[in-house]
Amino acid sequence: MGRVTERRKVIRIRDGAVSTRPDTLVAEEPLEIRLNGKPLAITMRTPGDDFALAAGFLVSEGVLAEQTDLRNIVYCAGATADGSNTYNVVDVQTAPGVTVPDITLERNVYTTSSCGLCGKASLDAVRTTARWPIADTPPVRVDPDLLAGLPDRLRAAQRVFDRTGGLHAAALFSEEGELLDVREDVGRHNAVDKLVGRALQNGDLPLSRAILLVSGRASFELAQKAVMAGIPVLAAVSAPSSLAVDLAAETGLTLVGFLRGSSMNVYAGDHRLALRTAAARG
Repeated sequence: MGRVTERRKVIRIRDGAVSTRPDTLVAEEPLEIRLNGKPLAITMRTPGDDFALAAGFLVSEGVLAEQTDLRNIVYCAGATADGSNTYNVVDVQTAPGVTVPDITLERNVYTTSSCGLCGKASLDAVRTTARWPIADTPPVRVDPDLLAGLPDRLRAAQRVFDRTGGLHAAALFSEEGELLDVREDVGRHNAVDKLVGRALQNGDLPLSRAILLVSGRASFELAQKAVMAGIPVLAAVSAPSSLAVDLAAETGLTLVGFLRGSSMNVYAGDHRLALRTAAARG
C-alpha cells in the first residue's frame, strides 16, 4: 500500500549544534478486522500485508486452520461516512462449513502489543483449541550454535528498520537454518500474524518443522500464536513472560529467551536442542 514509512520534520541536536531535517518514521495506523461482516478486533499496525495479518490473527483465535477455511479477504469500501476506502478495514470471509467459535463473535477487542487473556483459563483455551498439538509432532532437533546465528540474520533482513529504527520483526527459519520468511511491524504480535497468515494463504500450516524468532520479548500472546500455528520452537532476543513459560511447558513448545550471541536461556522444551553435542564441542 506504500504507507510503510512517512516523513516528518525533526529538530536535531548534536553536541549542542541545532539543525532541522526531515526524518523517516514508521507508519502506524489502525486496522479493523471484520469476520463475515461483523467487527471483531482493532489493532495498531504498520500498513502492508494486511490480509496476511488478518488471516494470521484468526489462526491464533482458532477460527482458521487450513487454506480451504478461507474464502476471501477484502478491504471494505465505504468504511467512512463519505463512503471512501481508507484501506484500514478488512473483512475476512470464511468458507462454508467453517465453525466460528462463539467467543470470537462475542468480543470486540482493541489489540495492543501486550494484549492477550491472562491466567489459567487462557492456558486451558490454547491447549484445547490448538489444531496441531506440538507434543505429538516428530521432534525437531536444533543445534544451539544454529540458534545463536539467527538474530544477526534477522537483523540483516530488516530493511525498513534500517530506515526508521522503529520496527519489530519476526522470522521463520527451517530447522537447518534457512530463512523462510520475515515480516516487520510496529507491533511484534502483528509481525508474527503476518508470517502465520502468509503460511495459511500458501497452504503451509502447520509449521511443524519451523523455528520462530522474534526481535523482542516473548509474551504469552506470541507463545500462543506459535502453538496455534504448530510451530515447535520459539526464540526471542529478550525475556519471556511467566505465562509464556507456563504455556510452553504445558503444550510442549520449546521456548528460548535472551538469545544474544552464543548465550541463551532455555525455559521449556530443551529436548529439541542438541545440548550434549554443543557441550562436547566446548
